[in-house]
Amino acid sequence: QVHLVESGGGLVQAGGSLRLSCAASGRTFSTYAMTWYRQAPGKGREFVATISTSGDRTSYADSVKGRFTISRDNAKNTVYLQMNSLKPEDTAVYYCNTLKSGYSDRPPHILGSWGQGTQVTVSS
Repeated sequence: QVHLVESGGGLVQAGGSLRLSCAASGRTFSTYAMTWYRQAPGKGREFVATISTSGDRTSYADSVKGRFTISRDNAKNTVYLQMNSLKPEDTAVYYCNTLKSGYSDRPPHILGSWGQGTQVTVSS
């Protein structure tokens, strides 16, 4: 079981940047493909990005492609989400998770347990 803790969220103006981190406990982090999802107020959770175990493959939702970058550091048991050119519609709680189904460009995914998430608010 991998325990995940997200951090790095906050309030930023449109056009700004944030870097989210997801720290994982346990020795098996490097064996999991990882993903970021987000949930905006009043909406369901949606896919944002995914990364393979070694980091050589990544995939993004169309809404964030070219603005967000997912990366990982297996030595630090951490996955990151660099978010640039933020828009008000990026406002959401952001969650990381393990891909129990293995790397896949798109949902559907079989996911692990959700963490508490980190709030990102983009003002216009």
